[in-house]
Amino acid sequence: MAKTAITQPVTLRPEARTAPTVPAHALPQRSPRELLALARHGIVEASGWNVPGQRYATAHLAALRAAAAMLAARAKPAVGTRRRRPTSVWVLLAQVAPELGEWAAFFAAGAAKRAAAEAGISRVVTAREADDLLRDAERFLAVVETTLGLPHQPILELTTPQAG
Repeated sequence: MAKTAITQPVTLRPEARTAPTVPAHALPQRSPRELLALARHGIVEASGWNVPGQRYATAHLAALRAAAAMLAARAKPAVGTRRRRPTSVWVLLAQVAPELGEWAAFFAAGAAKRAAAEAGISRVVTAREADDLLRDAERFLAVVETTLGLPHQPILELTTPQAG
């Protein structure tokens, strides 16, 4: 009987064993941790904007970065696929992490409003919409972090000025 080398067992998350493929050009070039750090920074930045459109657009971008972190963590590049027209991160997220499909649909629905706000169209976003999206972006970030097995520290509670 031949001896075989004993190696450390490799523990794979269930989703890593059957990682969905995504066209390589659609995968983020940064690590999930880098993208999550950028998302956290985006939430802080969004909370500092007084202009509702800027707050909305920055919070939406933070959510995009959190979604990209999930893609970077779970998807693997598809081999031999030709480039097609760009695919939304939200579409890819629903494929790669079906449990986040409702979040993907929610943020996809706000993409046009984000684009309008970024273009400087005034009154496209109310202060309430911007505040709601900011809170939702932080909740989404928390869901992504915990789904990836990472700790989440609330952001908005730490950055919101306390009433005297």
